[in-house]
Amino acid sequence: MSKKARGLPAWAIACLLCCAGPVLAQTDPATGPLSVIDWLEAQPHSIRPDAAPERFEAPVATSVAVPEITVSPLGEGSPRAIGLVPASITGLPNDLWAGSTAGNVIKLLDDLPDLHLPAARALLYTVLLAEALGPEGGAKAADALALARVEKLVELGALAPAMSLIEQAGVSTSPAHFDLWMQISLLTGNEDRACEMLSRLPHLTNDYGVRILCDARSSNWEDAALTLGSAQALGLMPQDRLDLIDRFLHPDVYEGATPLVPPRKTDPLSFRLFEAIGEPLSTRTLPRAYAVADLRDIAGWKAQLEAAERLTRAGALPDNRLLGIYTDREPAASGGIWDRVEALQRFDTALGTRSIDAVTKTLRPAWEAMQEAELEVAFATLFGDALSQIPLTGSSAELAYEIRLLSPAYEAAAASPPDTADAPFLAAIARGEAPETRAEDAIATAIVAAIANPTPVQPLLNAASAQELGETILRCLAMLNEGAEGNAAALRDALSTLRALGLEDTARRASLQILLLERDI
Repeated sequence: MSKKARGLPAWAIACLLCCAGPVLAQTDPATGPLSVIDWLEAQPHSIRPDAAPERFEAPVATSVAVPEITVSPLGEGSPRAIGLVPASITGLPNDLWAGSTAGNVIKLLDDLPDLHLPAARALLYTVLLAEALGPEGGAKAADALALARVEKLVELGALAPAMSLIEQAGVSTSPAHFDLWMQISLLTGNEDRACEMLSRLPHLTNDYGVRILCDARSSNWEDAALTLGSAQALGLMPQDRLDLIDRFLHPDVYEGATPLVPPRKTDPLSFRLFEAIGEPLSTRTLPRAYAVADLRDIAGWKAQLEAAERLTRAGALPDNRLLGIYTDREPAASGGIWDRVEALQRFDTALGTRSIDAVTKTLRPAWEAMQEAELEVAFATLFGDALSQIPLTGSSAELAYEIRLLSPAYEAAAASPPDTADAPFLAAIARGEAPETRAEDAIATAIVAAIANPTPVQPLLNAASAQELGETILRCLAMLNEGAEGNAAALRDALSTLRALGLEDTARRASLQILLLERDI
């Protein structure tokens, strides 16, 4: 029996044996596991709702034999797995939600705090995007959970996977599904497909503003004006929305008019309409999902940089996309974000030369710039492997070691720690072993205890064994977030439970991030 399992009670070992295999199978000690966001970015094809179904039977009958007919109640049938990332990548079973109720899972998603620990966010994305069957309650419950998963992705700012997931779930399943699809489409500038479907299935929305927009996009100006007139006469929309749509439909009438007052609470339709009338809203104070609009080429480079940093902090943007935007051109000014861009570009160039002196000079300024932006883990993921190829010495070697411990290849980094006081302690954590040296504070002590004397929460393990693994992971994430904020007992229990569930990679990376990130998680 491994050191990780020693000391666990029988029920925890049984759960570990049942759950750990597929989850740990995704981990490569050399490069670490691939995040689901990065995996999705690498896929050549996206999911579309209008994709032609694959045929599994010949188009013409070959005999006159009467086939056996199976009768089942309308709306029921074989369960359908919804998710973008297969079990071979996530390591999670397809019965992730099978023993839960949609209401319980949706409440957990709604109550889940904004996770600031990168390892916790990565696991949340994995759960949200994992291919899995629906919960108890049949198709209706599965549709409700799929909708909640998409809403959570939108809240996180991950609009590309949110779009694919809602399309896979079925955008015409209900008006709620269509309306969410339309909101995502408006934020990403892809509303034409949604409008085309609405023209064929007008019952999918009761939003008169969306109807007017779609009529206008298809040059049905008379229908758009008629709907607006009816809405004005019957008071079907708030006055500020009516004024905004009126300016959108009649720009010549309002040429030179005083700009409209931005709404206190905006929505995707208003956001796009303000942009259309030449009065774009700043995304800085808007929810995270709106930042995606600033990634477009029509936005200025500074807006793109700020949006990329904001989304990367939330784990919603692939790290390589951030690097591409950072290195797109030379900084136009100095101070703030421009200093970060310059520091990272200099380090990237130095790393390309493989010059020890150049890397030594540029590493710390680049790292401090990433600390300022809270992008340390993204930096480590991008450059950790390349840093391992440069024979640095002194304080630069120590810093490179800690950076590599924050990368997916943390276990490989732990194999060759520098000769410093803290290095053996961190290396043991990275290997999932109890350190020989004593922890210095309560949080570090809790991390060590989760390895040396794990105390997994038995009710959570019982729930996981009852096909409530997805629900269990969400509860663990809430507990881990509480632990990262300073509750040592919650941290010990969360890490212990994650390890018992086979989520060893998350437990180790979370521990290293708590120990190494020099900021409030």
